[in-house]
Amino acid sequence: MASLTAAGRIVVKIGSAILVDRETGALRAGWLTSLAEDIAWLKARQVDVVLVSSGSIALGRGVLGLGAQDLPLEQSQAAAAVGQIRLARAYEEVLAPHGITTAQVLVTLEDSTDRRRYLNSRATLEQLLSLGVVAIVNENDTIATDEIRFGDNDRLAAQIAVTVGADQLILLSDVDGFYSANPADDPTATRFDTIDRITGEIEQMAGDAGSGLSKGGMKTKLMAAKTATAAGCDMAITEGSPLNPLRRLHDGAAATWFTAQTDPQAARKRWIAAMKPRGTITLDAGAVTALRSGKSLLPAGVAAVSGGFQRGDAVAIADGAGHVLGHGLCRYTAEEAQIIKGRKSQEIEGLLGYPGRAALIHRDDMAL
Repeated sequence: MASLTAAGRIVVKIGSAILVDRETGALRAGWLTSLAEDIAWLKARQVDVVLVSSGSIALGRGVLGLGAQDLPLEQSQAAAAVGQIRLARAYEEVLAPHGITTAQVLVTLEDSTDRRRYLNSRATLEQLLSLGVVAIVNENDTIATDEIRFGDNDRLAAQIAVTVGADQLILLSDVDGFYSANPADDPTATRFDTIDRITGEIEQMAGDAGSGLSKGGMKTKLMAAKTATAAGCDMAITEGSPLNPLRRLHDGAAATWFTAQTDPQAARKRWIAAMKPRGTITLDAGAVTALRSGKSLLPAGVAAVSGGFQRGDAVAIADGAGHVLGHGLCRYTAEEAQIIKGRKSQEIEGLLGYPGRAALIHRDDMAL
């Protein structure tokens, strides 16, 4: 069992089936209040928390009287539009008494597949976390279509965990872990306490969603586990419907933990190092020293720029003698980098005609 308070950053996924009452379609207000208590408890122990919350469509369909049946796309989007504002307000109301500021972040699959948008999302979430804000992330169901949607928030939660470099991903579900078979159908089914490697045999044990409100079954949870653990993030599946589910998990409640294969920072560095560079940024001696001491690369330290890269592309980082020091994801295009090279960060807006980020390559986007 992993300790929640030992983690530096946790992503918690909340499923519709535990957030919204199936019979009435109303929010489980008492449960949400208890979750806020858990979040405040973690925040008091210097743990960053990001929530990935389902529930907008489930709430909206209740308000609109659409029932629990499968909805056509346009009705799902309408329900999301109605439900999302109620969902965000509910989180704000339960966390505010603890002195916690909340933010709403709506994303689509394109935000993770498009590198520029991915980097923008990552920078925004990182800034929110640095300010002590708890971000409430959800798929933008109001505009998402079948071609661009994540399809379930298990996958989305795993992607967010990778994006923010989380140490742990907690899936609050309507089951208390991963079983060898569906325990509702097979009384001999056993729960796994820990899974160190997702084998073909494990995958064959997974089933599909059984709730009318939730979309994610064990197959999608295994997909999430693969994504998270490969990026250095431990993942737990635990029953979320009881009050104070995070404290219960910390105190030893039933769960299945999928163990990370590495740590988040090392996984990200390997990913960046393996990318094909689209150009080269050559540094002056001062910038080389700064980077080796863990600093970000500022435009002032750039001596030369070559290649035809776009924002978010990987570039080689070289010293004055042409020796490649590593790779990094550049926050500017090649043309923009040419204009601001050798200049101070406060000059960027005047040179480009619009504000930009202070660092050309942030230290978290660099593998030396």
